[in-house]
Amino acid sequence: MDYSSATVVGGGIVGLAVAYRLSQRGVAVTVVEKETRWAAHQTGHNSGVIHAGPYYRPGSLKATMCTAGNRSMVAFAKENGIRHDVCGKLIVATEVGQLPGLRTLYERGQANGTPCELITAEQAREVEPYVNAVAALRVHSTGIIDYSEVTETYARLASENGATLVLGSAVRAIHSRPTGVVVEHDAGSVTSDIMINCAGLQSDRIARLAGLEPDVRIVPFRGEYYELAADKRYLVNKLIYPVPDPDLPFLGVHFTKMIDGSVHAGPNAVFAFAREGYRWRDIVPRDVWDALSYPGFLKMASRNLGNGAREMVRSASRTLFAASLATLVPSVRRSDIVPSGSGVRAQAIRPDGSLADDFIIQYAPRQVHVLNAPSPAATASLEIAAAIIEQSLAA
Repeated sequence: MDYSSATVVGGGIVGLAVAYRLSQRGVAVTVVEKETRWAAHQTGHNSGVIHAGPYYRPGSLKATMCTAGNRSMVAFAKENGIRHDVCGKLIVATEVGQLPGLRTLYERGQANGTPCELITAEQAREVEPYVNAVAALRVHSTGIIDYSEVTETYARLASENGATLVLGSAVRAIHSRPTGVVVEHDAGSVTSDIMINCAGLQSDRIARLAGLEPDVRIVPFRGEYYELAADKRYLVNKLIYPVPDPDLPFLGVHFTKMIDGSVHAGPNAVFAFAREGYRWRDIVPRDVWDALSYPGFLKMASRNLGNGAREMVRSASRTLFAASLATLVPSVRRSDIVPSGSGVRAQAIRPDGSLADDFIIQYAPRQVHVLNAPSPAATASLEIAAAIIEQSLAA
C-alpha cells in the first residue's frame, strides 16, 4: 500500500527510528508520545549495549536484525557524532557444566555472522583479570552507547525532515476508516494513511484501542541494577556476561561498562505492580489486574514459582545480589556495589503461558502493531523500522 502520511504512536527508540526512516522517504509523519520527553521508559532505562547476536536462534528476526543492526547502529553513531565504544565482551562459563551452553552460543554466533571466538580461562583473564571462568566466548563486535542520545537524534533528524513531533499527549481513541486512520490524543487528532503502534509497555492496549485483538499480553517485569562503587570499577574492563540458563527467559546478572565509565551490575527480574513501576511501591491496580486476570501469566508464573521467589528475595538483599555477581567476579563484595536505577521490560506472554522470544509485529489494514520488541530492539531499531516500512508498503 502506497501512503503519503503516517502516525507513529510511541516515542521510544523504535517509534522514532520508524519516524526517521519514513521522513527520509518524504512521508508526512506525526509522532504522538504521552510522556514529556523521548525514551522515557524502556529505551531510557536499558543497559546501553550494542548487541552482536550470539544468543539468538539462527534465522529468527532477532538474529538477522541484530547482526545487521550492530553494523547500522555503529555507522549511525559515527555519522552523527554519538558517543560509542565497540569494546567487545566476554560470555563466561564459570563451571564445567556450562561448557556445552557456551559451545552452543559460539555455534549460533558463527551461524549469525557474529565475530566471536572461544578462548581459554587464561586468555579470558588477559581481557578481564578478575573474572572467574573455566572458558569464555569473546564477542568482538559488542559495543556500548547511550540509546537516549540515539533516540533524541532520530527525533531531531525526523523533525528536520518535516515530521511533526507531539510530546505530553496520550492517545485516547483510534478509528479506522476506509481511507485512513484517525488517532485522537490529548492535544487534538491526526488523520493519516497508516498508523504504526510502537508503544512498548502499552502496545497491546493501543492495539485493542485500534480494534485489534493482539496475540500476546504485555506483563511488566522490573530489572533492578546496582553499580560498582567508583573505586571498584577497575574490577571490570568491558562487559562480562554469564552463560544463560536455557530454562529462564532472562540473561541473568551481568556487568556492563557504560559509556560514562560507570559499571552497572544486574539486573534481577521481578514482577512489577505497574507497567511503568520502577519501585516496589509503584502500584497501578489496573496493571496488576491485567496480569493476574490473564491465563497466560498465571500459567507462566506457576511454572516459575521457585525462580520468581529467588529473584524477589535477591531484590531485597544486597548481600545476595553481590553473591550472584561474585560468581562472575569473585572479588566483588556487598560493600563494593551501590544501588543504581531500574527498568521495566515489556514481556509479551502468549495465552498458553509461553514467553514470546522473537520480535512480534502484527499487521492489519492501515495498521502496524509492534507487540514484542525486547532486546536487541534498540540495537536493531533501524532494521526494525526498515522491515516495518517494507512490509507495510507491500501489504
